[in-house]
Amino acid sequence: MNTLALKKKAVQLRKRTWQLIYNHKNGHTGSDLSCADILVALYYDVLKQTPDTFETPDADTYIQSKGHAVEIWYEVLADKGYIDQKDLDKRYSTFNSPYIGHPTTDVKGMEFHTGSLGHGLGLGVGVALAAKMDGRSKHTYVLMGDGEQAEGSVWEAAMAAGNYSLDNLTAIVDHNNLQITGTTDTVMRSNPINSKYESFGWDVIEVNGNDIASVSNALKKPNETGKPRLIVANTIKGRGITVAENRADWHHKIPTQAEYEEGICELDAQMEALDHE
Repeated sequence: MNTLALKKKAVQLRKRTWQLIYNHKNGHTGSDLSCADILVALYYDVLKQTPDTFETPDADTYIQSKGHAVEIWYEVLADKGYIDQKDLDKRYSTFNSPYIGHPTTDVKGMEFHTGSLGHGLGLGVGVALAAKMDGRSKHTYVLMGDGEQAEGSVWEAAMAAGNYSLDNLTAIVDHNNLQITGTTDTVMRSNPINSKYESFGWDVIEVNGNDIASVSNALKKPNETGKPRLIVANTIKGRGITVAENRADWHHKIPTQAEYEEGICELDAQMEALDHE
């Protein structure tokens, strides 16, 4: 897909996510919208994985450590054919549904249960180290939040990745500077993230995380450093819908009918503008 097609896909998936959350009155709206462009870059331009191959030994692994942003991931998996769109629309967040508020292996395309923040990078280290030991060609990608960087298990995993020179591991930090109770600088300051990871033996790239081309280029850049790679993706929480942008209260807020309709109009306008590029 070219860059324009990727931008359109991001708008489409944001709209479906906005609708899913509104219809079922559940979801982490701001976090979903924040990382939409990152998931589009991964699944539509980078990740070597399909519904038919994701369980094979050499298929790339994706781990969403910031598991609360699961709604956008569900929409990606439905669009890519891992799960059924109608089933998702009907059963999300309902009794006995596999489509719950965090990733679960009951859903095709999700290899790990996540959501307890701080666990995903350690899982990724294990997968990447096993692939090295087995001589596999697969690459492992882990998406974390910036608030998640306060977890000590993240730094234990980061130290291990550098120690074992896991250049087949790429971690991404969705760096939107907000978490559930406020800014990351006031709740638990993790900046400067770049130099911290570099001191643990990582190769670090910083990009505009809401620019799909920049994210894709960073993900596809050959890694000749012999080190694990961190992409610090600077994003806007709630990206794409003005009422939700840069607001901590939209971490887990559900739109009212008026907000929902306003958001739909805004996303439709974005798609129309892309149609004229």
